[in-house]
Amino acid sequence: MQKKQELYSGKAKSVFATDNEDYVVLSFRDDTSAFDGEKVEQLNRKGMVNNKFNAFIMQYLADKGIPTHFEALLNDTESLVKNMKMVPVECVVRNVASGSLVRRLGVEDGLELNPPVFEFFLKNDALHDPMINEYHIETFGWAKAEDISKMKELTFKVNEHLQKLFADAGMILVDYKLEFGLFKGEIYLGDEFSPDGCRLWDAETRKKLDKDRFRQGLGGVIEAYEEVAQRIGVKL
Repeated sequence: MQKKQELYSGKAKSVFATDNEDYVVLSFRDDTSAFDGEKVEQLNRKGMVNNKFNAFIMQYLADKGIPTHFEALLNDTESLVKNMKMVPVECVVRNVASGSLVRRLGVEDGLELNPPVFEFFLKNDALHDPMINEYHIETFGWAKAEDISKMKELTFKVNEHLQKLFADAGMILVDYKLEFGLFKGEIYLGDEFSPDGCRLWDAETRKKLDKDRFRQGLGGVIEAYEEVAQRIGVKL
């Protein structure tokens, strides 16, 4: 399948058209950003690690019955995915209190959340991704009620499968965000799942193994991503 012109360039990934309108190439770059793009750096190997990590997770979830946009790993930094109309909403599940939840509600960092907390956020950097609810999403036409329900259902199914995957590898899936899109009228998991979009802690030491290492200037960002990949069996 032939890769053609660039359609979109985000903070860490680019999307390219192909000669088949149903599919696009998702290209993972080494760009790394935080705080709505205020902190930006290039981290060597990041595009490769996240591309292969995402391919592994998407295939793992597909095998569990989760519909995903992933089609094939093309090379170290590119994957072939379905060409979807993305829903401009992030679905967030929190199994452990950390990050913005702690700041907003004043709860203890590291508090186990039972049941897990589910939140919607609007994807809008200029507005700093504000929290929204089902009413906002339906009223402003970002998604239909049945699609909202499906996104929520799939997000919790992902939680069930990935909590176990990471727990078996000695890690805690603290929280994560998912994005969905429509392909031929059906909801599919899109974007990516990598340490860029979730929090992962070592189960024994509580060492951070995710993008918080970049946000907090802890160093060893890609080394931590590679450690997570190695633990769950991703071939880099």
